[in-house]
Amino acid sequence: MPITFRECSFRYRGGDDVIQNLDLAFASGATVLLGPNGAGKSTLLSLGASALRPQSGRVTFKGLSPWNRKQSAAYRTAVAWLPQKPSFLAGMTCRQHVTYAGWLKGMTQRDASSASGEALQRVGLAKQADRKVSELSGGQQQRVAIAQALVHRAEVLLLDEPTVGLDPAQRRSFLQLIASLRNETHVIVSTHDIADISESFSDVVVLQGGKVLFNGPVTSFLAHSGPQIQSGRAAEDAYTAILEGGSR
Repeated sequence: MPITFRECSFRYRGGDDVIQNLDLAFASGATVLLGPNGAGKSTLLSLGASALRPQSGRVTFKGLSPWNRKQSAAYRTAVAWLPQKPSFLAGMTCRQHVTYAGWLKGMTQRDASSASGEALQRVGLAKQADRKVSELSGGQQQRVAIAQALVHRAEVLLLDEPTVGLDPAQRRSFLQLIASLRNETHVIVSTHDIADISESFSDVVVLQGGKVLFNGPVTSFLAHSGPQIQSGRAAEDAYTAILEGGSR
């Protein structure tokens, strides 16, 4: 199990609970995290990345806690996070950005520099490696951010809306990348795009109001769709049925 949440609650200052006594153990492989706006998806991934700390409860990976002083470095090395709105340093090239991300995660500069080329290759940016990130399109910048999450070969990848800004061809390449990672890395992807989920993901979690409505294999998720629904709309129908409270 990549990341486990036990009795986790979190609220932003002055607001209501976003996550409430959450118990959730993600499955191995590639999981797609679904839910309407405000469901708590980004907050959940931020807690998993230790960018946020729960007011109560605990987050662990292989028994490691990001809030235990002796375990935090190992946890943060094992877990990589791509936030919804990644930021970049002015004047740096793609290679420099990805190398820097690897160095921050504990790699030597030489190893990080070597691995950056492979990470950029995997996201289709090998030819742009020495271009400044500021010169790239929004979709290309998003792929640089994905490469930063891949560079140090983390055991868990937390990706928050990673296909935003990608055109259809780039999105297809990203889904193929996720499928290729399923056997070597745990991947958790938050998205609103549920088309073709069976091709890239093994499991689905549906979140609403900070609570888990569904957690299981893609096949069980799709079983919530109506029997007369066309295959191209099965995921959308299943998602709607779960949000409404049951299968149809």
